[in-house]
Amino acid sequence: MVNTIGLTILVSLLATAPAAPSNIDLSVPFHTRSPWRFTAIQEAAIADAFSDPDDKAPGRFTLCLSHDGQKDCEPTLFHTLGNDTQPWSGPHFLREAEIKQPEGRPLLLIQSAGLWSGDGDYGIETIAFRYNATEDRFVVAYLHVAEHNRNGDVRYMVTGPLRGAFISADATEDAPYAYWIVVNKIGAGDIYHPVLRYRSATRYGDGNPLAVIDSEMPNIEQRLHLWRPSQSLPLPPRPCAKPHLVKGALWCQ
Repeated sequence: MVNTIGLTILVSLLATAPAAPSNIDLSVPFHTRSPWRFTAIQEAAIADAFSDPDDKAPGRFTLCLSHDGQKDCEPTLFHTLGNDTQPWSGPHFLREAEIKQPEGRPLLLIQSAGLWSGDGDYGIETIAFRYNATEDRFVVAYLHVAEHNRNGDVRYMVTGPLRGAFISADATEDAPYAYWIVVNKIGAGDIYHPVLRYRSATRYGDGNPLAVIDSEMPNIEQRLHLWRPSQSLPLPPRPCAKPHLVKGALWCQ
């Protein structure tokens, strides 16, 4: 995979990403008994600690899931990317806040990112909530925290044989440097549980422009008995001119 991206490119990508909704009425799609709502309020820009003192970085977001007008927010969101009082702590980008329901039951998916460090690294948190009608509250169904961005990824599958699953790819800490691939599916207690975990065939810095999860899809589906080598290769969302396997990983060039 591509090793890293420069800080300037990273900032541009984050800054130009589509803005996620910051005020979502949850009462209708989840059929809640109380007027539940998700809000995200961003504070004023702060001084960029890793750039010119006059440069500004996006302010911190306050994320709130509540049914009483933000008086009492779901405490899980208080710890998103740290609960430090420093202005650069916590979520500073709201990558996604959206209701998903490919399984027929709604899921509130929130993904936030922290500020970049001097080398362009930043943390990402993905959290998904289900609604518990009996208790009239939202419960965490899935949580993934990546303190570093090393071409890792978390993806909620909206189509295909893994529809409704979460797939994560996290860089290993030891050589040969690769990724831990984990597939989570909804299970007991209406909570996501891991059904697959393995060390990827994809290697860190191998030059493959595909996202890790895309390059690993043949391995993922084969291990879950959803694909066989005699069948056409599982293709990524983007065009793939010459799909083929290289040491077990999917390549398109």
